[in-house]
Amino acid sequence: MRILMLAAENAALPGGKVGGIGDVIRDVPRALASRGLTVSILMPAYGRYAQSAGVRHLASLNVPFGGGTESVDLLRLPGSGDTELLVFDHPLFAVGGDGAIYCDDPPHRPFARDASKFALFCASAAEALLTDEVARPDVVHLHDWHAATLAVLLRRYKNYASLSGLPLVYTIHNLALQGIRPLSGDVSSLGAWFPELVPGPDLMDPRYPGCYNPTRAAIRLCDRVHTVSPSYAREVCDPDLGFGEGLQKDLAEAQKEGRLHGILNGCDYSDAGGEALPFAGVLDLAREQLLRWIGVTRDVRSAHLLALERVTQWQQTQFSPKRMLTLVSRLTEQKIGLLAQLQDDGRSTLVHLLDQLREDECLIALGNGQPDAEQLFTQAQAESNRLLYLCGYSEALSEQLYLGGGLFLMPSRFEPCGIAQMLAMRAGQPCLVNRTGGLADTVEDGVTGFVFDAEDDPARSRAMLKRAKQALTQLRRHRKKQRAMREAAGAARFSWSVVAEQYQALLYDLGRSSLRP
Repeated sequence: MRILMLAAENAALPGGKVGGIGDVIRDVPRALASRGLTVSILMPAYGRYAQSAGVRHLASLNVPFGGGTESVDLLRLPGSGDTELLVFDHPLFAVGGDGAIYCDDPPHRPFARDASKFALFCASAAEALLTDEVARPDVVHLHDWHAATLAVLLRRYKNYASLSGLPLVYTIHNLALQGIRPLSGDVSSLGAWFPELVPGPDLMDPRYPGCYNPTRAAIRLCDRVHTVSPSYAREVCDPDLGFGEGLQKDLAEAQKEGRLHGILNGCDYSDAGGEALPFAGVLDLAREQLLRWIGVTRDVRSAHLLALERVTQWQQTQFSPKRMLTLVSRLTEQKIGLLAQLQDDGRSTLVHLLDQLREDECLIALGNGQPDAEQLFTQAQAESNRLLYLCGYSEALSEQLYLGGGLFLMPSRFEPCGIAQMLAMRAGQPCLVNRTGGLADTVEDGVTGFVFDAEDDPARSRAMLKRAKQALTQLRRHRKKQRAMREAAGAARFSWSVVAEQYQALLYDLGRSSLRP
């Protein structure tokens, strides 16, 4: 069976990952290949990948786009292992800068450059399939909104009518990002990209009149729809939870029709044998990274200045905590919104959590993201000597926080799957998590971590503080229980081979259940 995947990210490439989708595109094709499937991956070149050593030019495509024709080069990258890795090269794919996967568009024009870039990406894929420059697969697998417009082109655009029967699978990695753009009246709109396409109501956003929603279109048009955990598949269909991001009805319909499937992502255990540095070594690593971050900007950010001062303070006093809590995350409302919740005294949940720590305990947080979320941690660092906040991302630092922590915090409001909790557990670190989505499917309360739950965010933040207090008590007083929990966390396995088996059975296998006509 031949599978063609379209995605924006691939962690197998240098600089090819921004979020969890990159891990999936790196790992699941290898697992599928081990089952005898042939997998090809299509993605934009983003400028940098077109310059890779050993890249091979396959074809130049004349792609109908924007009322004219764009010349797009199809390239094959070397060293892709068990999968074929193809990229499209065109100046628009590097519009955010050489190597940049996503653009940072202003709030009044969300997704504008990215949406145009990925619309051309999808049009290039359709043209490559039409001209047989890319071999026609048994199934086309689209990942997130970046690839969703291909479903529209294959199902609704007359140029590609001969491809309309190709089976389509759509994976939702992050339902909060849907790539919504106007139907017309803007250079970044469905009408501007494909003037001859007549949009039907199933392409439109149910909340914003006159807007095209590629995520909704893919949910409506694809033969299979897939979320990256079973619990999240149930949650997005529940109107009371509000996790459907305006598309609950479409997702519930897909569920009723048997098209919606939740399959938990896996984790790579091949490189799980890292060694934790002593705390002094972690501080040295943090200092080196902070100086690198400071060195690339003209002005020193307050978060970096405070963190450097904290590292210096701990080094001078030879601070070595008995217990280290850790957090590695993109700082978004989804990921740390519960920590930002205000308690009755007007102080944040994060500050209350820090108050629970003793003088020989600390929290080290690594991550950046939304300005308000960064400021929450920056201000808390200024007020509490129990917090070191490192505003950025470092693979080396994240690995040490997974390896050396005693309790990993991942209090997401919702979580399609999550990889950080799996990486922490892989290193034998129990997790404190909200009972939602992939967190509910991976962390077992009292066995591999501590799980809290409540009906709304204020109550969840209070439940988190209560469960954190219980976790700290176990850390301090019950070494045998804590050792058993660490062993259980380290023994938990979420195998990509199981994921591949479920992909084949639930998403690809035409023999077990036919796809939509």
